[in-house]
Amino acid sequence: MAKRVVPETARRRRRPTKQGQVLTHQLIVETALRMLREHGAAGLTARRLGLALGADASTVYRYFRGMDDLVLAIADELFGHAVEGWSPSGDWRADLRELGLRIHHAYLTHPQAAVLTASRVTGLPQEVATDEIILGILRGAGFPDADAVRIYHAFIDQSLAFSILDAATLALPPAAREADEEVWRDTYARLPASTHPHIAATAPLLVARMNDSAYPTALDMLLASASAQLRG
Repeated sequence: MAKRVVPETARRRRRPTKQGQVLTHQLIVETALRMLREHGAAGLTARRLGLALGADASTVYRYFRGMDDLVLAIADELFGHAVEGWSPSGDWRADLRELGLRIHHAYLTHPQAAVLTASRVTGLPQEVATDEIILGILRGAGFPDADAVRIYHAFIDQSLAFSILDAATLALPPAAREADEEVWRDTYARLPASTHPHIAATAPLLVARMNDSAYPTALDMLLASASAQLRG
């Protein structure tokens, strides 16, 4: 049976923790994000989180049903980071492009958290609000509902897929990441035209591009396709 979560007003500690802080849902999520950044997913446990907060590990379960519930809250927090301060311009294509880049940036700011959460569906307020914004932009642009949902599906999955891919690279140990990046120069750029004519012909371009994220290009291609459909 799932643990009962005490309402926020009832679960607030009357006394500060050892670090002088009064625990809140938000403080726990922010501390968990910091722990993921510093220690990775393996380092995020109730015991370690309790130590970081200056409280007993069991205190976490007054705010969350379990660690997976906390993971979903972290995922929702990243959506909140993505849309914070955003306002529509009225240009549907520009608005979706900015939202996509904001989502991607929010996840890459917390790569360890991105790898852990980007594949999850939370149903929590920030995620739901973001989805409402995206669908509203598409419907407001004139897309029929079936097309709006189809484009929304491709848009959000593309954003999150690239977030996981690019975050996984950032989450690598620095030596491993640098070694991967050097492969384009040290291996691909040295392949002879006699055996690999197409790689050899494009090697300088590959070296220049392949260590950067392809997400902006993929996003532009998706939006161009949707725009062409709307014009048609």
